Amino acid sequence: MIPLSEYPRPQFKRDSYISLNGRWEYKISKDEALPEEFDGTILVPFSPETTAADLRDKNDNKVDPIIVQPDDYLFYHLSLDIPSEFEIKDKVILHFTAVDQIASIYLNKELGKTHVGGFLPFEVDIAPYIKNRHIDIIVKVIDKTDTSYHSRGKQKLKHGGIWYTPQSGIYLPVWLESVSNGYFEDIKLTPDIDNSILKIHIRSALNETKILFEGKEYSFKGNDYNLEISNPRLWSPEDPYLYNITFINEVDKVDSYFGMRKFSIIKDENNILRFALNNKPYFMKGVLDQGYYQNSLLTPPNDEAYIKDISLMKSLGFNTLRKHIKIESLRYYYHCDRLGMIVFQDFVNGGSTYKTLHILLPVIFNIKKKDNRYKAFSRNNKEGREEAINEFKETINYLYNVPSLGLWTIFNEGWGQFDSASIYNELIKYDYSRIYDHASGFYDQGVSDTKSIHVYFRPVKLTKRNTDKNRALFLSECGGYKLEIEGHSNVKKTFGYKTISSKEELENEYIKFINRDIINNIPKGLSSFIYTELSDVEEELNGFITYDREVVKVDINKIKAINDKVKL
Repeated sequence: MIPLSEYPRPQFKRDSYISLNGRWEYKISKDEALPEEFDGTILVPFSPETTAADLRDKNDNKVDPIIVQPDDYLFYHLSLDIPSEFEIKDKVILHFTAVDQIASIYLNKELGKTHVGGFLPFEVDIAPYIKNRHIDIIVKVIDKTDTSYHSRGKQKLKHGGIWYTPQSGIYLPVWLESVSNGYFEDIKLTPDIDNSILKIHIRSALNETKILFEGKEYSFKGNDYNLEISNPRLWSPEDPYLYNITFINEVDKVDSYFGMRKFSIIKDENNILRFALNNKPYFMKGVLDQGYYQNSLLTPPNDEAYIKDISLMKSLGFNTLRKHIKIESLRYYYHCDRLGMIVFQDFVNGGSTYKTLHILLPVIFNIKKKDNRYKAFSRNNKEGREEAINEFKETINYLYNVPSLGLWTIFNEGWGQFDSASIYNELIKYDYSRIYDHASGFYDQGVSDTKSIHVYFRPVKLTKRNTDKNRALFLSECGGYKLEIEGHSNVKKTFGYKTISSKEELENEYIKFINRDIINNIPKGLSSFIYTELSDVEEELNGFITYDREVVKVDINKIKAINDKVKL
């Protein structure tokens, strides 16, 4: 069975599709020259650092996971015979959903493309290299992890506590599709519920587009069109209604979907700024979702893993997931769209080695600094700063159409933070349809839609120092109660913000926390909270469920009952 072979882009679906997940050859070497022989095989899209990769030597013997070092070269090799039923058109696009960190793609040993960045998709046209329906693909990967300025999320070579095992190479699906010249290169969908229209922007070399929607056909010329939606059924977690839509031109057909919804900040009847959904104040109660799995790290073991996590959090009474320092496959967002789960999406942090004291100072002393002090924030490298801004824009482009995505987090806790005020002002030009949190937790620069705070270890007290009457108050991290379940934690050292000894104590502490820190603070302006966290991750045992996803640590009905009391 091919792992993670479901259609990878549900909101941009063509008939042409081949999954290239499965067995590839691999080699780890200090020599950058393309190898003639390989060490064995690896199960793509799982990284060599994971047990799910099922590394094998040349004799098909099992090999232990291997941590790729910054001076290593990781090679993948696939000798591909393209099936006869797959139509080869003008372009045959090889898609990589994510390769960590710097990937060079060789086609019949010729360099086709180099891509920098371990969290965003990229593609290369392999049609010119195909001979008699055959092509030889080699992927050369360099992963500097946290020894350079590239984005790395929470990966760290010396991992522990809130920093996790690094992983390298291909870790999300690889796939092929074939298109003709004039194909739809991109389609942007912007719902406008105030005017009952869907704003459509097409990027294609062809000038005319036909739309199929609710049994009717519409056509237009040019790049832009406003589709009228009569009596729109609005998307929400309570009613996650999605409209199907199809785009056709002379050479291409794309099936898609959208949701009619609006995320914004508005004043309630008491003149308090609130998060709003569809022009009504809406309390967004969420969980930190880091998207790590015990045997596969950043890669879900299967598509069902996404569904189970999202569904469990809904059953606990949450309506929001904060996707923390990670970008997922579009399958994840598709399931949030259809199941009704709001997504708060973090951009991925980078920069050189973080200064521990610098990160801890705001927690201990509430010290604040201007984030143009590049050295203090580990952002001295100009190329790294430019790369980060480009990746932020690429992230917006990648996830722009996701109906459930309601908020962008630009920086978290000062990790590689820089120039956040100017970056915020630039990014809203790319996407004005979401809420922005420019600095989650620390080093607030006084901009964006939210005043974002993190509170651990102590009760949440709203004071002039941590509130702002001109921005909605967002408790973007809190909780973090650690309960270790015997037999479901394979680490010697554990981490958490408060140690809990039993399931009953965890339930009682959570109920106390919601009553004291959340419900009590809503009249004072609290508009949203994110509880830490969905699952345990390595040493960090703050999850509602264990790292292996086998034990739910709380009574679902008890947690749902108290969460249901959290409302405006």
